[in-house]
Parts: sequence; C-alpha cells; structure tokens
Amino acid sequence: MEPESTLTTCYRHPKVESHVRCTRCDRYICPNCMREASVGHQCPECVKEGARSVRQARTVVGGRVSAVALVTYVLIGLNVLAYVAEVVRPQIVDRFAMLAAGLVGPDGLHYVYQSSHPSDFHAEGVVAGQWERLLTSGFLHLEPTEGTFGLLHIVMNMAALWQLGRVVEPTLGRVRYLALYLLATVGGSVAELLLADPGTESLGASGAIFGLGAAYYVMARRMDADMRAVNRFIAILLLWLLLSAGLTSWQGHLGGLLTGGAVTLAYAYAPRGPKRGLLQAAACVALLAVLVALSVWRISELTQ
Repeated sequence: MEPESTLTTCYRHPKVESHVRCTRCDRYICPNCMREASVGHQCPECVKEGARSVRQARTVVGGRVSAVALVTYVLIGLNVLAYVAEVVRPQIVDRFAMLAAGLVGPDGLHYVYQSSHPSDFHAEGVVAGQWERLLTSGFLHLEPTEGTFGLLHIVMNMAALWQLGRVVEPTLGRVRYLALYLLATVGGSVAELLLADPGTESLGASGAIFGLGAAYYVMARRMDADMRAVNRFIAILLLWLLLSAGLTSWQGHLGGLLTGGAVTLAYAYAPRGPKRGLLQAAACVALLAVLVALSVWRISELTQ
C-alpha cells in the first residue's frame, strides 16, 4: 500500500505547493493568492466577499467618495482638445457654437434669421434643429475674430475649473458632479437663447464655471463651513458677472449660476434614505425638462 501524499497545493493553482491557509475559508493559498489581513492572510475570494459586506463611504449628498477629481481632469482635457481642434479647423465654431437663429446665404456669409427669406438661404442654429449647440458651445473657446483672446479665454476658464472642480467634485461625487456641470452648461445656453440677440454667436465654459461657483457656495452652507473665504469668492464671482455685462456673455453666466444653484440645492437638501438618489435624479430631469420647454417656446417665437 502506497503512503498517502502530504503535499498541499493552492486551491487556485493546483500545481503550486502551498503551506499557508486562508484565515476565513481555511483553504491553502500560494504567495500569489495571499492577501494581507488583520490576522494572517486571506484568499482573493474571501477578500471580495468581505469588501461587499463593508459599507461604502458616501459624500454628504450621497455620492461615492473619491480622492481624485477625475471628472474635472477629463473635462479640462476635452476643453483643451476642442480648442486645438478649433485652431486646426475653425469651421468647428460655425457648426457647434451657440447661435439661436441665423441664416447662411448663397455667398456663405451669415445673416440674422428672419421668417421671410429667399429659398437659396438656409437656416442654422437651434432654430434649424441643431439642439446640440446648447451643450457643445460650452466646450469651445475660440471665436474667429478673437485672435489671442481665445487663448486667454480658455486659460482663465480652465484655471477656474481646476480650482473649483477639485473642491466641488469630492463633495458631490463624480456622477452628480458631471450632471451638475452639463446642466449648468445647458442652463447658460438657454439663458443666451432667451435673453441675448438671437443672431449672436457665443461660446465658452463660463456658464458651467458659474454653476460650479453656485455649487461651492450651497455646499459650504450645507456643510456649515467657514463662510468667510467662500463669501469672498462669491463676491469675486458676482463682480465677474457684472463686468461681463459689458465685455462678454452675462446671459450665459447668469443662466449657469442659477442652474448650478438649483441643481445643488436639490442635491444638498433631498431627504436622506434609500430614495434620495432617485429624488435627486428626478429633480435634474425636471430641471432639464424646464430648460427644454423654455427653449421650444423661444424658438417658436423666433420662427413666427
């Protein structure tokens, strides 16, 4: 009778000799499968099972806690890539910048939209069904007549996004932060549509930046933070809004500020519980529906 083998092998790698057992399931594990535990070592399956039973940390509004402002970095990258594309192909501005209503004539030039026009003219902008301009205009920064100001435009906006995003994103969580940014962008464009000259071409991430500024203020109040530095920042932001009335698009700034504030209020003061995320999402959808309804009403006025 042959003696019974005393060789023990890893349950995941049967060809590897092992002498250490998982402290949870008591199975043999090799050095590649060992995971450091408070007492001894555990196998990968037990580590995963334990992680599922640990409650995940959440932000004050219910988002997942993340130490890296990944969405902010991605947004900055997208804006920079769009700027490079604008420099290489300036036609992108004509296609994706915010323009409520306009005409392109047979000579290729742009004209203000009017209801009666020759058949060889064709409409452009949101009035022509190019609804994507409400969002894409927030990622462009180079107007054809700006020259070097376009570079200053994106540098200032990205610096503000860098500063605000690294504060706001960790307090909201990535998904809520991205929803806030995009809604503030659309909110700024809708304000342009409602309040600005319909034939004016506008672009830039300033509407979203003002939305983040409003979020910064609301979350600071919600978390009972020291408001002195926050109030100074908001004072600078409001001063920027006033100065923009004579320099750039104050309508987009105001729209982004109001939209960002409304979204963050919904985040911050939604009642705690299993349905908090659903209520916050419903508030965002309702706000988007209001913005779309206002846009449809304005376009119907322009086309009559």
